[in-house]
Amino acid sequence: MPLTRKEKEGLVQELNEKFQKAVAVTLVNFPGLKVSEVNELRSKLRDVQGEMKVAKNTLLRRAVKGTDGEALLDYFNGPNAAVFAYEDPVQVAKVLVEFAKDHEALKLRSGILNGKVVEPESLEALSKLPSREVLLGQLLSVLVATPTNLVQVLAAVPRKLLYALRAIEEQKQ
Repeated sequence: MPLTRKEKEGLVQELNEKFQKAVAVTLVNFPGLKVSEVNELRSKLRDVQGEMKVAKNTLLRRAVKGTDGEALLDYFNGPNAAVFAYEDPVQVAKVLVEFAKDHEALKLRSGILNGKVVEPESLEALSKLPSREVLLGQLLSVLVATPTNLVQVLAAVPRKLLYALRAIEEQKQ
């Protein structure tokens, strides 16, 4: 049963809000995936604050107007699904790349990250990055290391003076 005009307008509005809210969007092609496999992918995406929406290309073209997603207009041909990453694009890319390895029917087409179009190769490279938490932990360890080293250097001067004074005291005894 085809959608009514009002339903299409509602879907376009919903997709537009998703394009505005998402930090990254990836277009995937999925002919040949079974419904159970699509549901499995959707579940994995939900676990990393991602979402997959399937819509006609004409509706997607209307939905991207006024968003960073306008850069994807040339890619809206053939069967598409838009995968939205709302928090961490790296985790969503990891899920897509891992799922594509196990299911050849899923093809990464293109994506948008920070307003720039990224190709499938870039999405695969993005999936190999450590998670946001790991990167923040690495940054924190670098930031903590500098003051720690400074304290150790500054503490070394009185310590060496103390060792020298003890050595002199032992010589006098």
